[in-house]
Parts: sequence; C-alpha cells; structure tokens
Amino acid sequence: MKKILLSGVAFLGLIASAQETKKANDSIQKLDEVLINANTIFGSKYVARNRTGSSYYVSPKELKRFNYTNINRVLNSVPGVNFYEEDGFGLRPNISLRGTSPERSAKISLMEDGVLIAPAPYSAPSAYYFPSVARMQAVEILKGSSQVQYGPFTTGGAINFVSAQVPKTFNGEVRAQYGSFDTAQLLARIGDTKGQFGYVVEYLNYNSNGFKNLPDDSNTGFDRNEVLAKVGFASKAEAKTPQSLELKFQYSDEVSNETYLGLTEDDFASSPFSRYASSQEDQMNADHLQFMLTHNIDFAPSMRLTTTAYNNNFKRNWYKLDDVTFNDDKQGIANVISNPEAFPDHFAILRGDVNTGANDALLVKANNREYLAQGIQTKFDYHWSGGSVFHDLEIGARYHYDEEDRFQWEDEFSLIDGEMAKTLDGPRGAQGNRISSAKAFSAFTMYKIKFDNWTFTPGLRYESVKLERENFGDNFDREPAGDVSVRENSIDIFIPGIGFNYKFSNDASVFGGIHKGFSPPSNQPGQKAEESINYEIGTRFMIGQLRGEVVAYYNDYSNLLGSDLAATGGTGSLEQFNAGEVAVKGLEVLFNYELLPNSQKFKLPITFGYTLTDTEFLNSFGSNDDLWGEVTAGDELPYIAKHQFNTAISLEHEKFSLNLNGRYNGEFRTLAGSGDIPDDERVDSNFIVDFSGKYHISKSWSLTGRVINLFDEAYAVSRVPAGLRPGHPFGASAGFEFRF
Repeated sequence: MKKILLSGVAFLGLIASAQETKKANDSIQKLDEVLINANTIFGSKYVARNRTGSSYYVSPKELKRFNYTNINRVLNSVPGVNFYEEDGFGLRPNISLRGTSPERSAKISLMEDGVLIAPAPYSAPSAYYFPSVARMQAVEILKGSSQVQYGPFTTGGAINFVSAQVPKTFNGEVRAQYGSFDTAQLLARIGDTKGQFGYVVEYLNYNSNGFKNLPDDSNTGFDRNEVLAKVGFASKAEAKTPQSLELKFQYSDEVSNETYLGLTEDDFASSPFSRYASSQEDQMNADHLQFMLTHNIDFAPSMRLTTTAYNNNFKRNWYKLDDVTFNDDKQGIANVISNPEAFPDHFAILRGDVNTGANDALLVKANNREYLAQGIQTKFDYHWSGGSVFHDLEIGARYHYDEEDRFQWEDEFSLIDGEMAKTLDGPRGAQGNRISSAKAFSAFTMYKIKFDNWTFTPGLRYESVKLERENFGDNFDREPAGDVSVRENSIDIFIPGIGFNYKFSNDASVFGGIHKGFSPPSNQPGQKAEESINYEIGTRFMIGQLRGEVVAYYNDYSNLLGSDLAATGGTGSLEQFNAGEVAVKGLEVLFNYELLPNSQKFKLPITFGYTLTDTEFLNSFGSNDDLWGEVTAGDELPYIAKHQFNTAISLEHEKFSLNLNGRYNGEFRTLAGSGDIPDDERVDSNFIVDFSGKYHISKSWSLTGRVINLFDEAYAVSRVPAGLRPGHPFGASAGFEFRF
C-alpha cells in the first residue's frame, strides 16, 4: 500500500508545473476570504476538497438525484463508511467510519446544523433517534486529523446534517412520492427573507405498511412526521458590526412496528420476509423536540464569533418481545433463534405453532426511556494575511449536559391461535430504574497556516467528562428516602492532531495527518476511555475529465471499547468492556469521470468508490459469554465488511435525468474470528442496484420515479439483534416535485 501511495505522489509531482504555482496560491486566498457558516463543516464540495483531512460533501443535487429517505443508501457513495442495515428503511442506522464499532452509530459524532444530535451523546450515545435525511439540504462527512474540532468521538469521524436554510428570496417546494408497500413521502417547504427578517418552515411525512409479513397481516411498517421552523433576524446591511440571531425549532414523532426478533436459517431461506407471530405486539413510539438559538457577530469581515444554545429532548418506548418461557425455563429470544434445535418448545411458541393456554409464555419489555441533551457552544474564527502567508485561527468551547432516564417494565402474554393476549401487567420500573448522566466541558483550538503550496493545520482538543449513574432499584417512586446506588467515572484528556496539504497545482495535491482518537468511557468506576493514534495519507487529482481521491489510513487502538447493546444481541445494559489493542487499516478510493465532455445537450458522469477495511485484534481476551465471543489475537472485528464498492452512472439532459447506482457490500462476520467465516456467523455479500428518473415538465414541475433493489435480490443484512433480517425487496415509487 505504501509503494502505491509513494508512486502516486511521484506521479502527481510530474504532472505539476511551476507556472501553475501562483494560480494555486490565488485560489487558496480566494477560498479563505469568506468565513464558513458555523452550522456547517464545509458548506461546499470545493471547501471539502481543499481540507487537510479526508472529507466528503453530499450536495443538494446529489441528495435529490434519488430522493432517498434511507441514510444508508445516501452514504453508499462515500468511501470509508461501513454500515449494516436492520429494518430496511434506515430508521435506526448502524454506521461506522473507518472501522469504528457500527452498533447504533454510537462511535461517531453525529450532528445536525453543527450540534450533537444523538439522544445522549456522552452518557448513552446509541442513536435510537436519527434525523431524516429526506429533509436535509446536505450531508457532510469528515475523517482525519481536523476532526478534533468535532468531538467527543474523534477516531472514525463526524457526520453533520445540514437542514433547510433560511432562503434569501421567497421560494419553496413540494415533493411527493408513493409506491410499493404503500410507502409514501411528502415534503413541503416555504421560506423568504424580507429586509432584516427571514424564515423557513418545513414539513415531512414518511410512512409505509412495511414489506415484512405477520401471520395476522398486521402492519409491519411505520409513520414518521417531522416539522422544522427557523426564524432569523439580522442587523442592517450598513451596520458597523453585523449581527444575526436565528431560532430553530424541530419536532418529530414516530410510530414503527419494528421488532428485534429475526428468523432462523431455515425460515429465512424459505420465507425471508416473514415475521413470527410472537412479534405482533412490538412497536416503537418516539418523540423528538429540539430548540436552538444561534447568534453571530462579525467584528470584522475576517473575524466572527458564533454562539449556539441548544436543548434536545427525546422520548421513546420500544415495546418488544424480549424473552420466551416454557415450563418455567426463560430464554432470551436471541438464544432461542440461534439454537432452535436446543429449544424446540420455546421456538414453537415464538413461531406461533402451539397454543400456550393461559400461561405467561411471552415476555414483552417496555424499553421506556427519556433523554435530555442541552448545552451552549461558541466558536471564534479569525483569519489574516501577511505577505504570501495566510493564517486562520479557530477557538471553540462547549458546555454540555445529557442524561438517559430508564423506567422500564415487562408485561406477560399468552399466545392462542396465533393471537397474543396480555395476562399480566409488569410492575413499572422493575426492568430498569436508573438515570445515567454526563457533564462535559470541551474546548479546541485549530490553527491553519498557508504559505507557498503548503497548508498545515495543527489542532488541540480538550475533553473533561464526569459520568454518573443513579440506580433506584426497587425504589420505583424514586422517593428521596429510598435506596439509591450511585457510581461515577470521570476523565480529562487532551486530543492533539495535525494535518497537511501540499498542492502541486490546482489539479493535484497530497494530504495527510496524524491525530489522537478518543471515545468516552461509561460511568463504570475506573474504566478507561477508548484511545488510538490515527494516521492517514492521500491524494486528490484531476486529469482531463477524471477527478480522483485515494486515501490510506491506519488506526492503532491502545484500548478499544465494546458495548453491551440489545441491538447486537446483548442484554442492553450498555456496560462497556475493554477489547484491548486493535489495528484497523484501510484504503479509500473515489473516481469521477465525465464520458461526454464535448456534448452540448447531454452529460454522462460515472462514479466509482471502493473501501477496504482490514481489522485485527492484537491481543486475546474474553469468554464465550462476551458479546464478541472468545477473542484470539489475529481475529477480525465483527460487523465490518472488508470490501465494499459503489458505482453510479447518470444521463443528464435539461429535460430529464436517469440514474443507476450499484452497491456491493462484502460478507462480514458477526463474532470475532479469522479465516473462513462459519455459516452461522456470516452475513453474505450482496450487490444491490437502484434506479431513479426525473422528467422536467417545466421550471416548476417535475415527474419523478424510483426503483429500490431493481433486480429484487433477497439478501440478509444482519444477524442481530436476534436472527437473520432481510434487506428491502424490489420497491417502485412515482411522484412529483413542484418548485416556486
């Protein structure tokens, strides 16, 4: 890999010329004349391509190409992104950046408009709430050394969702689609700016009856609503010190008939879209509410201070089958599904093949939790030039508090003639009665210096986190005089990083960096944080119509943390455990080429992206009871596909566009191991093709169409939480867009 990169750098040096050096410097100066909006990381593809670290900007045009509502399909085209699906609609993604643990996207910094958006990013980072990409104007993915600006998770990277911005002139749009499985999407947006006042209001509904089948034909789909409103006020244009104030309100609710119960090998092979009768009561109910107040003040054209106060509230109750009992022998559903021969009677109950009589055979847990995340963050940005040297200084700080409040119970059901009936209301709080919280102060400084063709960006982040858990046990009323078990953990850490970029010309550059990776520990006393040292080197180039990027990286973990999540077949305690030393190395390749550069009427761009992710445990640990199984040095991490690639081609005309996208996701293992993957620990590879088209009737009206899984491949996407789960089958939809 090193030889390939060195050869690439030498090649780039040959195609550069001294005459282009001044042109490159001029371009660099122009790039930094404007301060970037604090709610975005890049704001454009041009800025993303000129960073010292690896980055990718999914533009509004790209998002509208397929009008995806599933974030997994949006991220298909981004090298370095790994994920495994769960429900087929992307409601609760499992995203990894550069080999981080993908479970519930808990090891990456997720943001919306520059603010952490996971329900409780420090104390319970599993992303059971995830913003809908259907209402976003752009998606920004950052990897590499400059991510020290965006903690707390600095190993793999950060993803920022850019929501609808207040427009400068009156405009709006309506998008609607309807198709297979009664899946529908409606988005309406309107906004304007008059003088010093501006606003935008948006509504999104996304719903489906689902593609899985219960024996009683119950709905297996979902219904999700989202509302966004922003109101802004700015000082007059001639103000000596321009200022602006923006208030953001965002609300969403969701009802989804989703389950943790998957299928056995035999049942998946014969009927992959079936669901067992015992999952008919499973349902997630969730509400999310966000307020943000952002103030900008420009002390000078090159000096800005941005301050944002935010409050996120998320409440959810996932009512889902957890255990099954036969002759007083209680077994978890994951254990039964993975060993149906060992538990034939339990399995017969799960399938609904037998009547349980009045016995309390099925235990359905109400995973009832409330989350709070609030804080205030500020960033000062100042840049200046001295001769041929450009300087940019960013200083930021954030105070943040979040908590997860668990108050869970378990009800009991019988199953008669395929229908579940409640036999006992479980005591409220008996299955979890605790509050986990975190207080965090973070600060960073990032200094950028440019001279000649060089750019350097040294940076330093500081995280001070105090984590606490109050376990009320049987004190269900949480009386002050009752028993409360308290535990604490804390950490103070500096996270350095430095990146560089050298431009041979406007068409060729090499970049790289080194930075410290960090992930906060849990509230277990004495537990250490996840730490790593991460390296990357890459090149960006343009030769004729070919634009490319090749990046190699190496993440050296001194202490990887695993989490006990129900979503991965664990108990759901969220307890973390040390996995020791791990090495993750990879290669990310992205090529774009225009096949019809001389055509006046048509454009035919093609894109190819490839991701290699090679993982290895460097020490042995654990037992058969641990989530990853018995781990031996040399084993690969689970849930990470080694090979992935994505290819896309579009035919574009002023009256229409046609888009074809193919995604290959390589096989991956579900328990740590090496060599050939055992059948019962493997999720097979798949290649899925999507198609979309758009016809412009006028400047205001367009007809749209989309096909997901064009060749109707039946494929498994995971074996967790409990059994094999299918990807989305063939699905077609049609709709329209109206713009004004």
